[in-house]
Amino acid sequence: MTDQAKVRVLLLESIHPDAVSRLETAGYQVESVRNALDEVELIERIKGVHLLGVRSKTQVTAKVLEAADSLVAIGAFCIGTDQIDLAAASQAGIAVFNAPFSNTRSVVELALAEIIAMTRRLTEKNNLMHEGVWDKAAVGSHEVRGRRLGIVGYGNIGTQLSVLAENLGMHVSFYDTADKLALGNAQRCASMDELLETSDVVTLHVDGRPGNAGFFGAEQFARMRPGAIFLNLSRGIVVDHVALRESLASGHLVGAAVDVFPTEPKGRGDEFVSELRGLPNVILTPHIGGSTEEAQSDIGDFVANKLALFVREGNTTLSVNLPSIALPSATGMSRIIHVHLNMPGVLAQVNSILAEHSVNVEGQLLSTRGEYGYLITDIGGSYSADVLDQLRAMSQTVRLRVLS
Repeated sequence: MTDQAKVRVLLLESIHPDAVSRLETAGYQVESVRNALDEVELIERIKGVHLLGVRSKTQVTAKVLEAADSLVAIGAFCIGTDQIDLAAASQAGIAVFNAPFSNTRSVVELALAEIIAMTRRLTEKNNLMHEGVWDKAAVGSHEVRGRRLGIVGYGNIGTQLSVLAENLGMHVSFYDTADKLALGNAQRCASMDELLETSDVVTLHVDGRPGNAGFFGAEQFARMRPGAIFLNLSRGIVVDHVALRESLASGHLVGAAVDVFPTEPKGRGDEFVSELRGLPNVILTPHIGGSTEEAQSDIGDFVANKLALFVREGNTTLSVNLPSIALPSATGMSRIIHVHLNMPGVLAQVNSILAEHSVNVEGQLLSTRGEYGYLITDIGGSYSADVLDQLRAMSQTVRLRVLS
């Protein structure tokens, strides 16, 4: 695809209008769909699409990517990218972008609100009031000040939650498999068991990689302190909801807040089915951790800008799956984007082909990441079609794009 082609964009799951406006301003043809699409539906719609935008419900599988005959980039208008087969995208030379920071504040604020609401048992008080019952009693209601918050996963969300919880007077512990620097007075736990056994509130902020599926179940709930509160605003697959219900029904846990579920309805208004419905002091929300107007606007603008810059300049800064690289655009140049297998001698071979055809290189930048390399070459003057044919014919070539 060159920059002269009419760029077709497919946005799913009611992505914010700011993204639509940004991409339409770039001259692209944008189709915005309200709901998620399943694999069969997406395979039918993906042909001829250059840019795909999804949120968390649409699964971009290897079969979808195989059917995508024109796709150059995918935008995940959210934090997570586990709904996208990143290995298959890389093999096809398709760049994937997300919004790793845009909705962290929204998720953190929801977590804090739920911690306070459950600690004060506001959910039960509210329900009783709506039923006409006046129950003015302090039994079971507590301040969050002085209580210990245990954060599992100390990434962008976990660290910001750590700081704000301390400002409320909470003590903070955290556990992460990676070596993370503690902020403020937060204490790192040597094991998750240590965190579970010492925390009044446990909150999960982990990603949805396959290895995390079902990692928090009956054993982990049993290790939590009696009377503790549990939150999951990360990924639905990481928690055994049957075990969570049993822990709540037995009284071992006194409250829970869950925003994500193993199976979620495709669209607004569809029936929600869960083992957790109907339990007291349990807050259930429809995957809205990042669903504030501020966050969705910022995500829409951020990811749409990344997609537009990738189409126009080929820059992959903050790409999830391809080497991160940026070369300033130059007027009057043609830009060749070469995605290739990361093997010795690729750069020399590319430059040998260019030299053989007397192509003048004005700028060049190469970066590698794991199995793949990403090369941007700006050339001045004209060149023959043979140059591109030879570059495409290289055994290491994954994908070649030309931006004029």
